[in-house]
Amino acid sequence: MVAWLDASVSGAVADPGRIHVEGMTARVALEQAREQVASLLGARSREVVFTSGATESVAAAVWGALGSGESKGRRPHVIVPAVEHSAVRQASATYAAALGGDVTVVGVDGLGRVDPDEVMGSVRDDTALVHVQWGNHEVGTSQPAAEIAARCRRAGVLVHVDAAQAAGRVPIDFATIGADLLSVSGHKFGAPVGSGALLVRRGLRIDPLLRGGDQERARRAGMENLPAIVGLGAACKVLAAGDRLATEQTASRRLTDRVLAAVPGLDGVRVYGDPAGRLPHLVCLGVDGIEPQAVLLGLDQAGIAAHSGSACASEGLEDSPVLEAMGVDAHRSLRISVGWSSTDADIDALLATLPLVIERLRALGSDR
Repeated sequence: MVAWLDASVSGAVADPGRIHVEGMTARVALEQAREQVASLLGARSREVVFTSGATESVAAAVWGALGSGESKGRRPHVIVPAVEHSAVRQASATYAAALGGDVTVVGVDGLGRVDPDEVMGSVRDDTALVHVQWGNHEVGTSQPAAEIAARCRRAGVLVHVDAAQAAGRVPIDFATIGADLLSVSGHKFGAPVGSGALLVRRGLRIDPLLRGGDQERARRAGMENLPAIVGLGAACKVLAAGDRLATEQTASRRLTDRVLAAVPGLDGVRVYGDPAGRLPHLVCLGVDGIEPQAVLLGLDQAGIAAHSGSACASEGLEDSPVLEAMGVDAHRSLRISVGWSSTDADIDALLATLPLVIERLRALGSDR
């Protein structure tokens, strides 16, 4: 998508914490990238903490929130919607338990959307953190993140928004949404693998997950991965320029709308999630009576890469906790996503191949 290192920063690979010329050159590149990330996400540059990706950002948000401010010395309570990513669910359960606290899991409706009233109804005097996604990573359903953030702010409870699937796909304004913490992952929108950020609201002091140095204003120890960070900044710069983000958003929605429009003509195939109120780049389909591995292999033979179930359980194709929470078949799903390089020809290939794969597999099943 972008050149990760241009000529002006290609030599900036020294330690940004040093005061020699190479170190100061690296510091300039680091802070330029910080400004670029902040600009895309509607944040102040000082609110950007660079990480290795969304998983680390989530863990840092949970650990920091549970160990900060009024939570210190208490047994913290965390609220987690059932459709949150495994990074959120597992970090919350692990760190809350380590501090003697507990987690309340909040359900969702059949489209995978959480009810703000149910979230706020679960808030207790000891609630330290509430999670809410910007948009779901499997079915794409958008969540009422701004409403939940506003209500949590009035209740004096910290809120973390997982925007890993949304950043670089839809406009995000950290200042407007009112969240305390927000996680993003660079590789989701064309930046290098191993790049990410945690946005920390101005004035919020949280304990660092990684200790051992004063990097990132003592919020994340360890020498910064400058090449990846510069690449993250470059991707953000491209998307923030002109109408690039809006153009990609429109293009992605048009392509996935084509997939949704074809579903009524596919026997035994249904749409999971909200077909309208969703992230623009992904849709999730349910395929009756066929094991997901077989569908994926059939598509792969035709050069089409897709996925089934939870994106974080690709090796085992485990049943999806997201779909289970929605009350639908959690095993037989097909997740279709598009990116900046996807074209109409790619969708043409999918729509031509998928019916044939399904028909062939059902015929094989009927012969047994």
